[in-house]
Amino acid sequence: MVLLKQLLQGRRPALPLHLPAHGRGRGLAPELARLLRLSPGAWDLPELPQIGGPLESSGAVAESQRLWAERLGARQLWYGVNGASGLLQAALLALAAPGDRVLLPRNLHRSLLHGCLLGQLEPVLFDLPFDPSSGLWLPPSPQHLQAVIQAALADGPLAAVVLVSPSYQGLVGDLAGLIAVAHGQQLPVLLDEAHGAHLGCDGRLPPSGLSCGADLVVQSLQKAAGGLAQSALLLQGPGSDLPAASIERGLLWLQTSSPSALLLASCEASLQQLASGRGRAQLSRALDLGEELRARLRAEGFVLLENQDPLRLSWICAADGISGLEADDWLLERGVIAELPEPGCLSFCLGSRPPRGLLRRLPQALRRCRGALGSGAALRFSRPPLPLVASPERPLAEAWRATPEVVPLAAAAGRLAAEPLCPYPPGIPLLIPGERIDSARALWLQEQCQLWPDQIADTVKVAVE
Repeated sequence: MVLLKQLLQGRRPALPLHLPAHGRGRGLAPELARLLRLSPGAWDLPELPQIGGPLESSGAVAESQRLWAERLGARQLWYGVNGASGLLQAALLALAAPGDRVLLPRNLHRSLLHGCLLGQLEPVLFDLPFDPSSGLWLPPSPQHLQAVIQAALADGPLAAVVLVSPSYQGLVGDLAGLIAVAHGQQLPVLLDEAHGAHLGCDGRLPPSGLSCGADLVVQSLQKAAGGLAQSALLLQGPGSDLPAASIERGLLWLQTSSPSALLLASCEASLQQLASGRGRAQLSRALDLGEELRARLRAEGFVLLENQDPLRLSWICAADGISGLEADDWLLERGVIAELPEPGCLSFCLGSRPPRGLLRRLPQALRRCRGALGSGAALRFSRPPLPLVASPERPLAEAWRATPEVVPLAAAAGRLAAEPLCPYPPGIPLLIPGERIDSARALWLQEQCQLWPDQIADTVKVAVE
């Protein structure tokens, strides 16, 4: 009983600053916490008539979905129990038919790549602004997206545009402007808002994608609310004319026929918490703490990412000559668990109810980490050598299923990738199947191999041609 033993230990680290955002139960939606105190057999129920499911027209789930669609200003809303990943795939299949081209940012989550494969869609990937001091992709401007769409349309029509906002690190661009650009070309927008369920719930936070005009929005209630892992929402914008039948067909194809009653209840409880006075007060306190923590760290000379979500703290440790992966290992040994280590930065999820003592303990831990690992010489990162827009040279599914050959990265130039190259987390592919690896890309990938030790091999699978 290896897994059960780990879970039954119930050990709490000094500072758990990782997902789910409920912080190991501290910020769980109150009604959900109450449900979990009951005997598990009481709530582990099938789709009984009085309960129903996300695709049923009657029952408690259907009634709850209608209620929250109205309260949130959505045309329709569906609960999901296969995470934001499953809902993103279902939404993509609702927007595009086999053979269609869909425009996706380079910082897409790999679930969208899987959705393209399942739906026989052609992914058209577009490059993003890049920050060499942190190694991060940045949100595009509306002008950038306009140029991207024009370049993509030159090679054929598009079925939809996918945007990611906020990013894993809490970066939000001009979302309303980006959506307006896509709509100006009569292109529907699917927004991956997995990290922003709380957006718009406080005046200090950016507006939600739904209020900015997105056609379909996917949120993860474990990443930015008080829900359990795998609980998520798919919302249809009030201005979207996409038939509900198309969305529900995608959900039917990709969601389980036996949804967990616990996860469905997690969706409702999380929404109730966000909308309640108690939940808004808790979020406000968390935002206050996040802002104060930033001020303290900046006063001590730490370089932090200028993001738009105070509940995501990203230390640009590259400014101190430290790899985020090395800093993460050092902190883990001392009970501080970050959410996302990357070569240039280390991101922490403060959650809806941050740990006690955070204002004292995290700065203290980061000071010690900087003192132990810092070199004083800032690291810089090279921009990925990518075109503005690009599609796989060989169809995605064909390349992924091709007979692979394993070659060293140094010998990969000129070959077609046969699998994604995807450090995890957060699951953003640096290379997708069917892409031709030119010499500049091969050199850049070798550099990434050095920056991501143990997460990127020095070999790559290529298709036998």
